[in-house]
Amino acid sequence: MAMPSPPSRFPDDTGADLFVREFPMAVAPDDPAGLSTSPPLIVLSVPQPVTPADPANPAQEHRARVRRVLGALESSLQRDNGAKLAPYALVWAEDHPASASMAESAGNELGRGIPRHMTPDRFPDFVLLREVIAFMRERREWPAPVPRELRDHAYRQRVGRGGLPALLWSLSGGEAPPIAGLRGWLLGTWWRALTITFPRWYWARRQTARLIRPGTLSLNRRPRWLGSDLGRSGGREDLFEVLDAVAERQVPRLALPADHQRHIDALQHFERLLVRALLEDLRKPSPGRARPSSRRRTARPVLLVELPPEGSVGSGAAERLVRALHTASGTDDRADAAARSARRPGPLVIAVGSPSAALLRDLNAESGSLSLATERMRDSGDRPVLVTLNDEPFSRDGQSIRRVKPRVFKLRASTQTAGVTAFALLAVSALVYGGFRVVAPPVDVSCAGGDGAVAKPTERPELKPGALYNEAYDEIQSQNGTAEKFAAQGRTVRTVVYFGSDRPKDDTSTTILFDGTIPELRGVALWQRRLNQEAVSDDSRVPLRVDVRYTGAGFVNAEREARKLVAELEHKPRAAYEEIVGVLGFAQSKEESRKALTVLAQAEIPVVGTTATADEMLGSRSYWPLTPLNSTEARIAANFAATANIVARSGGQQGCAPARHAVVVHTSNDLYSKGLADDFRESFQGTEDIVDFSQTGASAAGLGIDQVSRPDDLAENVCRKLSQHQESIVYWTARARDFTAFVNAFDRQKTCAADGLTVLGGNELTNVAQTGEYDDNTWLRLYHSAHTLPVTDDRSSDSTKDFVQEYDSWVDGPPERDPWRYDGHSAVSYDAFRMLSQSVDRAAKWDLTPSGVRIVLGTGVTFEGATGSVLKPTEDNRPPADKTLAILRQSADGPVVLAACGAYRPGETYAKQAPPCSE
Repeated sequence: MAMPSPPSRFPDDTGADLFVREFPMAVAPDDPAGLSTSPPLIVLSVPQPVTPADPANPAQEHRARVRRVLGALESSLQRDNGAKLAPYALVWAEDHPASASMAESAGNELGRGIPRHMTPDRFPDFVLLREVIAFMRERREWPAPVPRELRDHAYRQRVGRGGLPALLWSLSGGEAPPIAGLRGWLLGTWWRALTITFPRWYWARRQTARLIRPGTLSLNRRPRWLGSDLGRSGGREDLFEVLDAVAERQVPRLALPADHQRHIDALQHFERLLVRALLEDLRKPSPGRARPSSRRRTARPVLLVELPPEGSVGSGAAERLVRALHTASGTDDRADAAARSARRPGPLVIAVGSPSAALLRDLNAESGSLSLATERMRDSGDRPVLVTLNDEPFSRDGQSIRRVKPRVFKLRASTQTAGVTAFALLAVSALVYGGFRVVAPPVDVSCAGGDGAVAKPTERPELKPGALYNEAYDEIQSQNGTAEKFAAQGRTVRTVVYFGSDRPKDDTSTTILFDGTIPELRGVALWQRRLNQEAVSDDSRVPLRVDVRYTGAGFVNAEREARKLVAELEHKPRAAYEEIVGVLGFAQSKEESRKALTVLAQAEIPVVGTTATADEMLGSRSYWPLTPLNSTEARIAANFAATANIVARSGGQQGCAPARHAVVVHTSNDLYSKGLADDFRESFQGTEDIVDFSQTGASAAGLGIDQVSRPDDLAENVCRKLSQHQESIVYWTARARDFTAFVNAFDRQKTCAADGLTVLGGNELTNVAQTGEYDDNTWLRLYHSAHTLPVTDDRSSDSTKDFVQEYDSWVDGPPERDPWRYDGHSAVSYDAFRMLSQSVDRAAKWDLTPSGVRIVLGTGVTFEGATGSVLKPTEDNRPPADKTLAILRQSADGPVVLAACGAYRPGETYAKQAPPCSE
C-alpha cells in the first residue's frame, strides 16, 4: 500500500483565502499604478510541530514546513519549466555561513533570469557596492588612505562588464608592460590618458554625482542616497574617498572574533549598504509613466527569505538581511506630503521561518493574521507585519496560489524609444515646416462659458429649509420601516449611521441651504429606496436602516458623537437589524470631523466619505473618501485658471484672457479651506495674494497675511488688490455662507463691482450657485468645481442620467425649479451609500461585521454610479481612481461644463484627457 503524500500548498490558516487571492495581484496588479507603493516587510512565523512524525528530529519537519510555505509562494512566480514570471529571489539560509552576505545573493538572484523586456532590469548601485565591499572584505587590514586603489579595482570590474570602457581599455593595451623609447613615452603620456586615465576619471566623477552629491551643473539638486546615508552629501570627497573612510572604520573589525559585537556591527553595516543600494535600483524606473522603460515595469520584485531557528546554520546571515531590509526601508527620502503622494516603488519582502526574540524586538512588528498581511501588502508602510501561523493547517493540504500574469512586451524599451524619437523628430520637422507655410490663426479671446456675467436678473425660488429637510428625513424613516419589515420576515438587515451637521429648527434656518446637507440627505434616501426595491426579488441584497445623527453646526460635535457611537457598539443591540456595520460621512473637512475619523478608526469602524475632500482627512485605514482630494482639485483649477479665458481683458478690450494673478481667500483654521488654498497656490502659474477671512475672528494665519473678519473690509481689501493687477481672479476656498456675505458687500462697492468680478471656487460654491442666491448679480462671473456632470451635458453617462431621472421623479414640483438638480452632493451621497451597501452585501457571505465590511472596502468596490465610474483606488484608503471632477460656470440657462475630468463615463481617465485635467 502506497504511503499518502505529505500535505502541500500554502497552509489554509485564518485569512489564507484573502492572502492567496491578493498575493498575485500585489505582485502584478491590473493597473501598473498599483506598483507605486512600498509594502512593509512581512514575517510568517512557522510553528514547531506539536506532534512531530520523527520525535528525534523535529527540526527537519519544521524546515519542511518552511520549504512548503516558500515553495507555494515561489510556484506562483515561475512557469512549469522554472522560468521566472516576475523578478524574484528565493534565498536559502543554509547556503550562507555566519559571515556571508545574503543581500549579495538576493541581488544576484534578482538580476538572474529577469522576464524578457521587463523592468527593473539594471542594478548599477548594487553591482558597484557589491564589488567594492567584496574587495574590502577580502582584507583584514586597511592601510589608509587607499581611495585610488578602490577606484582602480571598481573600474577594472566595470571594464569586465563590456561596453565603451572595455573597448577603450582594449585599445590602450590594458595591463601590457610599458614600451621603451619615444613610442612608449607617447603611449604612456597621451594614448593611455585618452583610453584609460580620462575615461576612468570621468566614470568615477559620474559615480560620485550619482551616489554622493549632484555635480556643479546638474539640474537635479536632490540629495543622493549614499551621500545622505553616510553623512557626506555636503563635503568635497568623491565616492571612493567616502568608501575608503568606511573601509578604514569597518574592515579592522572583521578581524575580531566572529562573536565580537564590533565584528557583528561591521557585517551589519555592509549588509545595510548592499540592501539600500538594491532597493534604490529596484525603485527605478517609476511605474505607470509614458517612458517605454516605465511602461515595462509590470510586476513588483519579490524577495523570499528563509529564517531558520536561532543558532541554526545561516540564522545569523538571514536575520542580518532582515534587519537591513527593515532599516533601509525606513530611510526613504520623502516630503511631508505623505497624505498626498505615494512612496517610491519597493519590492515585496516575505521572510518565512522562526524569527528570534531579538529580531522581533528590533523589528517592532505589527502582529495579526494573514488578513492583516493582505491589507498591508497593498499599501506603503515602514512597520513590519508578523503573522504567526497555527500548527493545525500544516496537517492538511492548503490552498493553491495562482500564477502571476504580468503584461509582457515584444520589443525592448530602447527599440521603442528609438522609434518614438524618430517619429517625434519627423513630426516636429513637419510642424516647423508647416508653421512657415501657414499663417498663424488669430488669438481666441472669447470668454469661457460665454461673454455675459452670472445670469440675468431673475426671481429667486422660494425655499423652506425646514420643510425640504423634513421631506428627505421622512423618506429615510419610511424606508427604515420597510427594512424592519424585511427583518420581521427573517431577512438579514443591518444599520448604518449617517453623520449630518444639524437639523433646522424651522424654515428660517437658511444656513442649511448652503452646506450641502439637504441634497446629501436626499441622495441617501434615494439609494435606500432603491436598495429596498431590489431586495424584494434579490435575496443577496442586505436591506439597511439609516440612523441619522446630528453633530451640530459645522460638525462641531463630530468627535463627541463618534465616541458615543463607539461606546454603543461595545454593547449588543436589542435586535440583529440594529447592529451597525458602517458609517456615512462627513460632508465637510473640519478639524472636528478629522478627529471623529480617528476615533472611528481606532474602533475599526468602516467609514465611506461623502464630500469631505481635504487631504488632511486621510491617514485612517478605516476611511474611504469618494470624491477627489483637494490636491487634485486645486491642480485642475490652477491649470484651468492659467489656460482658460475667464477674466475680462484689461484696458477695456473686448473678450477674456487667462488669469495672471489670483487673490486667494481662505479661512486658515478650516482644514478644507486652508488645504485647498495652499494646493492652489502651489500649482498656480501666476502671482497671488492671500487673505485670511473668518467672521468669527479666529485665525491661524502666519505673519504677513492679511486677516479680515468683516465682509465690508474683505470687499475693500479684495477690490484694492484686484486694481493693482491686471487680469486677476478671486480664488475662493472659504465656506459658502461667508461667500454670500462677501458678494453682498462687494455689490455695495459700486465702483469696483462695475468692472465685474471673476470668482473660481471649489464645490462648496455649488451650494450657493444652485440655490439661486446670485441670479441678480449680473457683474459676477462665477466658476466652480463639481463632482458630477450635469445631465444637460451630452457627455454625461447613462448612469448619471438614470439617477437624475430617479431624482426628478422623487422631487415635488417641476424639476427645473429644484435648486439642487445640478448639484453634485446628492449624487455623491447616493454613490457613497451604494459603495457601503455593496460592501455589506459581499461581507454578508462570510463575515457581516464592521471588520468584514472594512476588508471588502479594502479590496475595492467598482460600479457605474451617479457620479460616473467608481473604480478601485490606486492606493488603499484613497478616492476611487480617476474620480469625476468638472469645472462649471453658472449661467442663466443652467451650468455650462468647461472642463470634464476623470471617469465621468466608462473608459475616461485623467491621463487620456487634455489640460486642465492631465498634468
